[in-house]
Amino acid sequence: MKRNGPFKGRTIAVVNDLSIDEQRYLYQKTRELKHLVSTGGDYRHFKLNDPDYQVYLIFMEDSTRTRESFRNASKFLGARTNIFDAASSSFNKNESITDAIKMLYGYSSDSCFIMRTKLEGTCRWLEEALGRYAEISGGPLPAFINAGDGKHEHPTQEFLDEFTFLEKLNWNDDHIHIALAGDLYHGRTVHSKADGLKVFRNVEVDLIAPELLSMPSYYVEKMRANGFQVRIFESIDEYLANGKVASIWYFTRLQLERMGEAILERTPFLRNSVTFRKDMLGLLPENTKFYHPLPRNRAAPTIPTFLDDLPLNGWDGQSANGYWTRIVELGMVSGLLGEDFNGAFAMEPAISEDFVTEIKPEEHRKPEYKVGIKPVEEGIVIDHIAKGRPVEEIWNNIEAVRKILKLNVRSSHGVYHSNLGPDTFKGIISLPDITSFGAKDLKKLAAIAPGCTMNLIRSSKVAKKYRLEMPPRIYGFEEISCKNENCISNPKHNEGVTTEFRRKSGGTFVCRYCEREHNFREIWDI
Repeated sequence: MKRNGPFKGRTIAVVNDLSIDEQRYLYQKTRELKHLVSTGGDYRHFKLNDPDYQVYLIFMEDSTRTRESFRNASKFLGARTNIFDAASSSFNKNESITDAIKMLYGYSSDSCFIMRTKLEGTCRWLEEALGRYAEISGGPLPAFINAGDGKHEHPTQEFLDEFTFLEKLNWNDDHIHIALAGDLYHGRTVHSKADGLKVFRNVEVDLIAPELLSMPSYYVEKMRANGFQVRIFESIDEYLANGKVASIWYFTRLQLERMGEAILERTPFLRNSVTFRKDMLGLLPENTKFYHPLPRNRAAPTIPTFLDDLPLNGWDGQSANGYWTRIVELGMVSGLLGEDFNGAFAMEPAISEDFVTEIKPEEHRKPEYKVGIKPVEEGIVIDHIAKGRPVEEIWNNIEAVRKILKLNVRSSHGVYHSNLGPDTFKGIISLPDITSFGAKDLKKLAAIAPGCTMNLIRSSKVAKKYRLEMPPRIYGFEEISCKNENCISNPKHNEGVTTEFRRKSGGTFVCRYCEREHNFREIWDI
């Protein structure tokens, strides 16, 4: 069967891997499929019926609902389904994830891998590594679907949630007012909503959690940057007392297995803050629905069982929607669906690598030297290091430049007044006898000391002068690493992932894989 849909071989590692138009297409096709099945219509065009297309379920963490919904979705499509037993697999023999997936890809190249793992960013890395492998081997591009990676994201849960909200709102995507309650710190399903809710044109989000379980500031800032109106409350009681209450509530369980001892000691208080009680029923708006990604905690659920048979119960239908949305997701990445898509595709923003500017040296002007800096006849002078920063910070920056660039040579350095006035300082490193500076070193210098200038000295004159700005990407250096211990790029996992950071507006850096935000100093291993 011909399968050349535009989504063939696509990876869904995070919500934003599908554009808003692509997400709406997913919901439209899911609505169509669900209607056809429920009314006895003809849904054969949703069938793959290709046993040569392999769907691998690789769950390195327990998950009954997500795994079983994908297994049944694959069965509906008519693909060959392989359940990979990670507990008794070669992962326990210290084989890397990359090698294991290459092996499975080699057995059946036309394939989709559904991954759940504690290592954050796994699908993004495999998309890159197996993409290169497929190109070399001449095979089709494998698809990867993130079924949950640590505390990072769970995009397919987000898609089934948004589909459920649209159903509740009669397919009106103009506005949503939603309350998120529970463990907002550890819950990756609520983290995904920072982007997933963009499918609605106007979004109001109320965050309900005590401080110890509050939504990480990174996601709150992302919500606000996406134009959401965000309000924050410490408990359901405080929220209900404010008077403006959402009719869509999304609860998460307290993820005790992810908490430290200090937080565990306060579990009763934390639970009480986000657990719904009978006396609260009269304070809810008409037609309110409660949702939950499930499972609930059997002993102490945030949505108690007395609610199960009330009209508030939206979580049962929500859970079933996982089956329908995942049929369509697999249909898209297998190339079966998408020929009728006419919207905008997701595009990774272009990254300019233009961070080095060559400046024409002033004619006949000799390099400026300071007290204690020996004039250079042939060599390099790095000037304007951390100009305008406190003196201690300039010294630290000089030390970082020397250490990371391994400038253990005859040289001199210091902190001096700049030409901007007596209260403005800068650092200088003078390197006689160094006559070349490679492109990689230039980029590394730009990343360590943005704003500095690099002067190439010939016959005691400045032959070439470069002003260096902060690169938009910092990658390929042995001296950098993601400090998130659960990131697949963290060196302790030995997966051979090349660390990469991307600069955000505001001067912080985000890991390419786990999306953990770092300040400039954190990325360096010094």
